[in-house]
Amino acid sequence: MSKYIHKKRHLTSFQIITLGFAGVILVGALLLMLPISSKNGQVTPFNQAVFTSTSAVCVTGLVVQDTASYWSAFGQGIILVLIQIGGLGVVTVGVCFALLSGKKISLMQRSTMQDALSAPKMGGIVRFTWFILKVTFAVELIGALVMMPVFCNDYGVKGIWMAVFHSISAFCNAGFDILGTPDAPYRSLTSYMDNPVINITIMFLIVFGGIGFLTWEDIRTNRLHFKKYRMQSKVILVITAVLILVPAVYFFFFEFSQFDTDKRVLSSLFQAITPRTAGFNTADLTKLSGVGSAFIIALMLIGGSPGSTAGGMKTTTFAVLIANAFAVFRNKEDAHFFGRRIESGTVKNASTILVMYIALFLGGALVISSVEGLPIGVCFFETASAVGTVGLSLGITADLGVISQIVLIILMFLGRVGGLTLIYAAFSAKTKSLSKLPPEKITVG
Repeated sequence: MSKYIHKKRHLTSFQIITLGFAGVILVGALLLMLPISSKNGQVTPFNQAVFTSTSAVCVTGLVVQDTASYWSAFGQGIILVLIQIGGLGVVTVGVCFALLSGKKISLMQRSTMQDALSAPKMGGIVRFTWFILKVTFAVELIGALVMMPVFCNDYGVKGIWMAVFHSISAFCNAGFDILGTPDAPYRSLTSYMDNPVINITIMFLIVFGGIGFLTWEDIRTNRLHFKKYRMQSKVILVITAVLILVPAVYFFFFEFSQFDTDKRVLSSLFQAITPRTAGFNTADLTKLSGVGSAFIIALMLIGGSPGSTAGGMKTTTFAVLIANAFAVFRNKEDAHFFGRRIESGTVKNASTILVMYIALFLGGALVISSVEGLPIGVCFFETASAVGTVGLSLGITADLGVISQIVLIILMFLGRVGGLTLIYAAFSAKTKSLSKLPPEKITVG
């Protein structure tokens, strides 16, 4: 016992984050296996339960069973709790319970919170956690209240639960829906394609949750004084705007030109926003062109912003890589943002993250394509959705075998926890070498 306590005290924050997510996934899977969790009253196979639990905790949205028609009210409740925990972060939720119980937060816990929230400093981290909780529940409540009249009009009293479920799922960028039926499963929001209330509310919740709590704190503090924002907040807001506008213009002119103007605008904006990393869809994705699918794959891999409810490589990673490329093109030594230099270590991390995501994305698709005998393009879409924790699908997830499901589970977990977090968790005990090997030039490009 003493050895266990000794080891526990020396767990790094990255190890705590990784083990925390894994623990919640396992508990969620065991709860979903209970007969009370399914509508048919039978035990759900472990592989399906752990897949659903992983997808919920990692706020992805890929499912092997339709959430509405397979899971009972109890099962849907478990999924929603897992989504909320995954969206806020396991560490944040744990610290919140500690604060509510009156316990003091240790220095180690504050350090773990800093890493989990991608906060720039440890000071004020508890106050920032309370800010996250207040903002989260306030925005989710507002989203539910706005959508409630529409859902209640269509489903009666059940519409209250549907409004709450979809509000939390959207804010946490999860993409789970409960609109499917036994005859028409996996519908997502296609039946509300031309409903402005549902579309605009869901889009707002996705963007709000995806740009990060640090950005919202900046907005609350500095209001419209953009120059006073942190450099990171400026980058996130600019890149987010670009990643919404450019795809929306493409979808408007090339993918949804057959729709009326109102439906065309809503569909274009929705499909530009949802791949990063929400997973809802209002259009039939199987009817998109090859270019449209490629656009969505790229957006899914980029994902949301650090310190948010979203996954993926992150907008800041993408921005740093682009800035570094421009610096090389201009023969500059360092990349810059808004008059500030980007440290070389940040560029290295961004490059490492890119390589890791591309490797996971390609490797996972090759394995699934080989095992299932499916076209590689469809598998690329599915693995990008998994590693980007998006949840969009071309309809193959439910029919995949156990090996392919395991591949997607691994990708979802890595996409949410973060590849670098796992690396730091595994190798943080290694001492950093101060010696350097002699350099030699190598030609690239």
